[in-house]
Amino acid sequence: MSWWLSWAQAEAFTLLGQKVTWAELIGNACALATVWLAIRRTIWTWPVQLTGNVLLFAVLVNAHLGGNAARQVMFAVLSGYGWWRWSRGMRGGDDLPVRHASAKERLALAGLLVGGTAAMAAVLHHFDASWSPVPDAYIFVGSAVATLAQGWALIEFWWIWVAVDAVGVPLAARSGLWVTAGVYGVFFVLCLIGYRDWRARSAVRAGMRLEETEAAAA
Repeated sequence: MSWWLSWAQAEAFTLLGQKVTWAELIGNACALATVWLAIRRTIWTWPVQLTGNVLLFAVLVNAHLGGNAARQVMFAVLSGYGWWRWSRGMRGGDDLPVRHASAKERLALAGLLVGGTAAMAAVLHHFDASWSPVPDAYIFVGSAVATLAQGWALIEFWWIWVAVDAVGVPLAARSGLWVTAGVYGVFFVLCLIGYRDWRARSAVRAGMRLEETEAAAA
């Protein structure tokens, strides 16, 4: 394990006076690829995300961002779940069926975000695991909720990521993780593109179902 950590913390280059490690560089490249793959609704979204999780875990532990580091472990677990859900939805080579969340699902996701952030912030503060516990907790829980909604193929997961990025950019910049901050900014644009694409796909699917219903009735 020591050789892996040594490689992860090795300097790739310097940006604005801050060391950028290979793990941060490659991990964030995987994170960007994950979003692009999610837009395309391919099953490769999940293994690429798992690879990025492993690399960024080492980066964030070294930066003393406990909540963000723990988030990578959470991502690994939820990625396995999402991989399983998407595999079921795409069985037989079918396109991934995406949809809008129901009112009950939106309420549940909002409750998880608010309640989870408060609880996680208290844990981080108690164990002195982060120098900025509330934003750190918000990013952790928001990422969990977004990944869960992504596993369910809910279109709203894109907006949850936008809300996470709005806090993630300044937090990463203040931590000296400039590459990570820049990636969060790119995420914002990709999330808007992803939302537009998934919404259009959902509308097409709804139209097809309506045509099938009308044809059956006729």
